[in-house]
Amino acid sequence: MLSFLLKLRTRAQTLFRLSDDHTMLVWAVIVGIAGAFATAAFREGIDELQRMFGVEAGNFVQMAKHLPWPVRVVVPAAGGLIAGVCLLIARRRASKQAHADYMEAVTIGDGVVPVWQSLWRSLSSLFTIASGGSIGREGSMVQLAALSASLIGRFVHFDPPRLRLLVACGAAAGITSAYNAPIAGAFFVTEIVLGSIAMESFGPIVVSSVVANITMREFAGYRPPYEMPVFPTITGVEVLLFVVLGLLCGALAPHFLRLLAASKKRFALLPLPLPVRLALGGLIVGVISIWWPEVWGNGYEVVNSLLHEPWTWTALLTVLVFKIIATAATAGSGAVGGIFTPTLFVGAVLGCLFGIAVHTIWPHSTSAPFAYAMVGMGAFLAAATHAPLMAILMIFEMTLSYQVVLPLMLSCVVAYFIARTSEQTSMYEVTLRRTREEKERTRLAATQMRELVKPADTVVPLTANVKEMTRVFLEYPVKYLYVVDDGEHFQGVVALKDITSDLLDERDTETKTAADYLQPHFDVLTPDMSLGEALQHFLAFQGERLPVIERRAQPLLLGVVYKTSLLDAYFRLNPTTR
Repeated sequence: MLSFLLKLRTRAQTLFRLSDDHTMLVWAVIVGIAGAFATAAFREGIDELQRMFGVEAGNFVQMAKHLPWPVRVVVPAAGGLIAGVCLLIARRRASKQAHADYMEAVTIGDGVVPVWQSLWRSLSSLFTIASGGSIGREGSMVQLAALSASLIGRFVHFDPPRLRLLVACGAAAGITSAYNAPIAGAFFVTEIVLGSIAMESFGPIVVSSVVANITMREFAGYRPPYEMPVFPTITGVEVLLFVVLGLLCGALAPHFLRLLAASKKRFALLPLPLPVRLALGGLIVGVISIWWPEVWGNGYEVVNSLLHEPWTWTALLTVLVFKIIATAATAGSGAVGGIFTPTLFVGAVLGCLFGIAVHTIWPHSTSAPFAYAMVGMGAFLAAATHAPLMAILMIFEMTLSYQVVLPLMLSCVVAYFIARTSEQTSMYEVTLRRTREEKERTRLAATQMRELVKPADTVVPLTANVKEMTRVFLEYPVKYLYVVDDGEHFQGVVALKDITSDLLDERDTETKTAADYLQPHFDVLTPDMSLGEALQHFLAFQGERLPVIERRAQPLLLGVVYKTSLLDAYFRLNPTTR
């Protein structure tokens, strides 16, 4: 079978004269279909587990309300316990070479997504979600779609660069299948995972997203996760209120992410086995659901409700607080899943609360609260992911309304820039790593030699004799000694070869000093030199170190800069030159 596929690929390329780029588009279509089937299978698995409880599939809030309160407490805890066992098996299956997370497989790996580890982690996520865990299902959907792409690429022996691109296509197909947003799915991968938009990669990713969306629409019962109402026309100064909403989301999103990170640290400190920790997280959700069953699931039902039905601000505030606690308990305990959907939930409720407040103050000049909820979803998502373009496109695709674009763009961009001022505020580690690298490159680009200066230990005065200079040469493996006058001003260098030449030829050196061996014309650096300027000096000098003087008019010796320090900074500034 494998040889047949390889021959078929070769003959197809010859017959249709397909380039590598054209071939990648064909494989993107296959990956889009496979990704849609993978996510559909995961969704069906959740529905089947729900049907086992005798409730309507897909509605976790109704499921919780129909269960007696003791069962409502036990089910999430039991689901967490089973999920923890599955996760233990996944860890035992872990491979040191392969990266379990699809983002790592694309950004720092070779595109190989481990099969059994991914399947066991997805099964763990399945039990967490189906038992009411307050976490998103999109994480495992995307992981399975990426796994499908990785298997296809490995089956036909793709090289690592093309395999990574194929896995990225699978991830885009997974996001598209989860949210019915093909454009946003493509931009999710390019903006968050890849970090840049290039047509060589963006083209196949778009094709995969579109094909996945078309495929998902063929499944019976498939519907978009959110039923968006018609967005009203925003005019006048009301636009400024959406800017304020962006400020609010940008300020609060980092705190939400810090709360999740703190919860993970607290659970990790508990002296409990992993299954028990996940069961504890589920137990917290179950106890909260005795009074507020709305905390079950990823929040789809609550968001759809507040978009179409009036809520009081007290009810919204209460469900927001308890939902955040439930999400922190589920994600913090170590459960596998995404926080993408819970982030949309928090943004929607925050936006709705803001909308109720402004509508109460200016009832005749502001839109209904649901409009602020829709924009709040995008703004909070932009702040949490550091991907404003993806957030804008996702809400736009969900609403299919041009009226939402202006307030949405303003809120998302403002929220993004406010959130960027806070450290460690992206929900994705790859984004954090890329941000840290970007800041480091910015810092290095402004680096001057004063930051790389080390003490110059091989310094002698003009009056140093040959015996003193020989002692320094023996102590330090250098070719030159730096000579200074009484005011510590750099005068030149003494070369090792000149002294050894006199000693080997047995010339009289008793009366000679550093001044007799002085080479006054020697290349030097100044503290304000940039990396690039200093590198040019080293290329011309071809030595291991160069002296640094205060300025040429007043050559006070400050120290030396080593070539290794300079090259290390230069390579960190330009990693592609390695």
